[in-house]
Amino acid sequence: MGRPFALRTLKRLGDDRQNSEAVHVRFEQRLEYWGLRALVGGIGCLPRPVARAVGAGLGTVVWALLGRLRRVGLRNLEMAFPEKTEAEREVILRGVYRSLGWQLAEFCKMSRYTAAEASKFIRYEGLENYLAAKVKGKGVFVLTGHLGAWELSSFYHSLVGYPMSMVIRRLDNPLVDEFVNGIRSLHGNTVIPKDDFARGLLTAMHRGETVGILMDTNMTPPQGVFVPYFGVEACTASGLARVAMKSGAAVLPGFLIWEESEKKYVLRFGRELDVVMSGDAAADVVANTALFTRTIEGYVRRYPEQWLWVHRRWKTRPEGEGRLY
Repeated sequence: MGRPFALRTLKRLGDDRQNSEAVHVRFEQRLEYWGLRALVGGIGCLPRPVARAVGAGLGTVVWALLGRLRRVGLRNLEMAFPEKTEAEREVILRGVYRSLGWQLAEFCKMSRYTAAEASKFIRYEGLENYLAAKVKGKGVFVLTGHLGAWELSSFYHSLVGYPMSMVIRRLDNPLVDEFVNGIRSLHGNTVIPKDDFARGLLTAMHRGETVGILMDTNMTPPQGVFVPYFGVEACTASGLARVAMKSGAAVLPGFLIWEESEKKYVLRFGRELDVVMSGDAAADVVANTALFTRTIEGYVRRYPEQWLWVHRRWKTRPEGEGRLY
């Protein structure tokens, strides 16, 4: 009797501990959620110039406090722009934090935007490229990345009458995930979870829909293949290449970039890319992934202060290579 009773007691204590930890996690998630709601509500009610100033200020605070991110950013810039001085790289990275702060402000306010209001500070360039791809009826992939105001990009496109789907990684906090996706989807956009993207992409292409793909983050094999990015091999998602080859969908770049000279964002669509179809599927996947990555790099080179350099883009290395971070 003694030993089974002791085992049951230990098991019950273990269960109680797990339940306590689960409650603690849920409390943290709710705290995070309400903190975000307060931030979005607080910044969102400010006039837009003030909100952007607050966002930029928060970016400066993050720059000062989070040294690890700052070091990652400077390391990435060292690899991407070896010809630049340390001072020049720091100027670029400070610009990134300002850009991220501005995007935070826009996200906090964008649920309040009307098409007429947003069009005062956003304009299209190359919309005809998107419409020409759309009219083909095989679906459109908008090749994009963490450059400029990517959250505002798809939101504005839907706001003026062009809803689309977006491949998005689920956030760890389900409350925050639901809240953020709710704002993203206010005007007809839909979210395709990244863990089920292949089926979602094929379905969307069969319907002739538009899907935005952020294709500039670090991956691991076999989902990723190594292609050059700023002259350094980077493990890159190959899913877009595979689905584009299979579906015949159009692929064209699209980015919402801040143009300082205009004091406006420009939603710029490039021309449709020529997807490689040589008959060698494995080689074509790599060739097309390299093409897409090269296209993203071209935009980042033009606007380096607006790309997410604090992401460890080159974390995954080819077999036998040492760590870069």
